[in-house]
Amino acid sequence: MRIHKEGYKIIFNSFIILSAVVALFFIFAGLSISSYIAAAAGSVLFIFLLRFFRFPVRLPKDDESSVFAPADGTIVEVKEVYENEYLKCETIQVSIFMSVFNVHINWFPIKGVVEYFKYHPGDYLVAMHPKSSEKNERTSVVINKNGTKILMRQIAGLLARRIVCYAVEDSEVAQGDQVGFIKFGSRVDLFLPLDSRVQVTRGQKVKGCNTIIAKLPDQKEI
Repeated sequence: MRIHKEGYKIIFNSFIILSAVVALFFIFAGLSISSYIAAAAGSVLFIFLLRFFRFPVRLPKDDESSVFAPADGTIVEVKEVYENEYLKCETIQVSIFMSVFNVHINWFPIKGVVEYFKYHPGDYLVAMHPKSSEKNERTSVVINKNGTKILMRQIAGLLARRIVCYAVEDSEVAQGDQVGFIKFGSRVDLFLPLDSRVQVTRGQKVKGCNTIIAKLPDQKEI
């Protein structure tokens, strides 16, 4: 199993701390039940961290007319909203909630040029809260594909206190390239053109780079 680079430091530090705590139990409590419980708990926590920062191989399907899921998780919102940060128009918002058990890597849902990037400090409401998209710590990235613009927003949650985003304005990105990583439970919102044909429903489980979120309106190559 590969480990994502964002987990190296946390996993190393956690291993040192957990090992020290378990060692102290055995030093001061000997071969007691509490020592074995501490060892078991430490092992479970360490395995959880390894699994959380897992880095699966994802090969996006060759379908440039589609918007692929930017994250693993559950669809919690599909609705029409006015996007007032950058697009300034009516859009279709599709929101994906990532639990602590999901892969937390984020991917670009389409290919194109990064037209806009901004980091917003903010609160840490529960990621499923309707206002988390506007009030929580978040990043906003706009990808322009031949004039069709999609805004992708990484949102921190109650436990997620660290958003990593690799997007750079004016850079070209491929569908399935990594956008970043959100640590410990979070949400990703997509704001799509109003005439996109959404392919998912609320409550559906999706897989990053594999599940088609929507079909884009017909485009003319430029």
